[in-house]
Amino acid sequence: MESAVSVMNNFENPQPENEIQETTPQESSFGDILQAFEESHAAVQTGQSVQGRVVAVHENHVLVDIGQKSEGVLSKDQLEGVAIPEIGQELTVTISGRNEEGALTLALNKVVVPKDWSAIEKAFAEETPVNGTVTGQVKGGLTVDIGVRAFMPASRSGTRDVSDLHTLLGKEIRCKIIKLDTEKEDVVVDRRAVLEAELKASRDEAFQRVEVGAMVEGVVRSVMDYGAFVDVGGVDGLLHVTEMAYGKVGHPSEVVKVGETVTVKVIKKEAKHNRISLSLKQTLADPWTAVAERLTKGARITGKVVRLADFGAFVEIEPGIEGLIHLSEMTWSKKARKPSDLLTVGESVEAVVLEVKSGQKRIALGLKQALGDPWKEVVTKYPVGAVVEGSVTNLAKFGAFVELEEGVEGMIHIADLASEHRIEHPQEVIKVGETVRAQVLSVELDKQRIRLGTRQLLPTPADEFIKDHKVGDSVSGRVVEVKGQRAKVEIAERVTARCALPGPKEGDAPKQEAAKTSITDLSAMLAAKWKEGGSSISERKQGGVRVGQIARFKIVALDPEKKAIDLEYVSG
Repeated sequence: MESAVSVMNNFENPQPENEIQETTPQESSFGDILQAFEESHAAVQTGQSVQGRVVAVHENHVLVDIGQKSEGVLSKDQLEGVAIPEIGQELTVTISGRNEEGALTLALNKVVVPKDWSAIEKAFAEETPVNGTVTGQVKGGLTVDIGVRAFMPASRSGTRDVSDLHTLLGKEIRCKIIKLDTEKEDVVVDRRAVLEAELKASRDEAFQRVEVGAMVEGVVRSVMDYGAFVDVGGVDGLLHVTEMAYGKVGHPSEVVKVGETVTVKVIKKEAKHNRISLSLKQTLADPWTAVAERLTKGARITGKVVRLADFGAFVEIEPGIEGLIHLSEMTWSKKARKPSDLLTVGESVEAVVLEVKSGQKRIALGLKQALGDPWKEVVTKYPVGAVVEGSVTNLAKFGAFVELEEGVEGMIHIADLASEHRIEHPQEVIKVGETVRAQVLSVELDKQRIRLGTRQLLPTPADEFIKDHKVGDSVSGRVVEVKGQRAKVEIAERVTARCALPGPKEGDAPKQEAAKTSITDLSAMLAAKWKEGGSSISERKQGGVRVGQIARFKIVALDPEKKAIDLEYVSG
């Protein structure tokens, strides 16, 4: 230092030119002296172990001279369990970094480690963990003093990331020797294996303490799509989403949060895999306990569709209580082929309770019952003789089914289908989806059957006759039947009418029958009586009208709906 100061003084106070003396090659230049000075005080690397001497002891730290420009700072936290060193005491310390003021920070090397190769070889052979002190950070890992210098790869340090390696500097660790070459003094240690073994042992002990059926407190460590992992005294248990609540849970995060403390029930243990299954809902009251009291047959409920199946839809009535609407109970109509034709998940519906089985945790619901039975008003809405319209929903060999309204179908028998000729199958004259007009022929309410006919709506000869005539028209007709004061008269082909016969006129004397009747006339009368089923002469002839007689009549009434025609006798 004195030479350096001398040179610097000469540089700052140059001598007169006549007093300057040339330097010899043996003399050092200022640059050489300065370089030597800086090299002697070069900064040490982080992780390097050095010898130092205590120069000062303060309340929170100790200053150690480690041969650098400034003293190193040894925090008293590093002296836990060790006597406070005295001024002048020699220490072995490790450079761990710099503090906010730029001073070097130190760590105390204080672990007692094996001092001979025989102990190290024994620990390696028996795979026994040894104590060591992390002395420095090098490329790819750390150096550890276990009595000899050892290398610990970063991947076996037990830290989460390589950037965290520095946190181990100066610390005492337990590690396992995984490689030993005494000739080359090559030693490799593993801290991670020791930590994992200790963790496993701790978990095994905690696993044994947990009992099935016990109520325990735990802390939620992580939340997944299928559930949450809960730390219950040092071992993790799985709280599956199905065990979180009696009701439907969309995602576990709706029920628990990371860091939250929860009370759960241990419902299962698997010693082979150290697995524990937990339940949160089993710590709560089961809503099915009193469901029979709250829900009775016939009650109306409102719920939300939570899921659909091929056979029906599940409806949440209240948290933890679901009912099933079977496909057959969804609609009175037969069009629906699957539940999704009528309902969607999340939809709110009104339904009727059909059955409650608390022991089996089943509730049968009916959607169509909440809409009302359409067959209750069928007799009023579709009386016999009424003309109706509907869509053909299905065809069978014996007839066609027609939907009159949702839940109400009628059937047209093949014999009642409108056709000019005989048909073998309804598809010859009608198609599914076609809208048809038909007449109600019969209604069987108890069997929920309505018989329809389209043939009955075709125009008949009577319809044509009524269409072409009016009241007051004069027509000719043949008497085909006489009963009392009424006669049946054929006035056109396949068209008959009714006629009220006139009674005998006042003052008319009955004609005298001939005193004698020939054998021929008697035979003819008997033949006519046999031909007409034994009717008496008075039945065949009334008021001057007889069967087979051609006469003139006047139309007195026409009824298109009933296809009825009434006549008045004019003359024979």
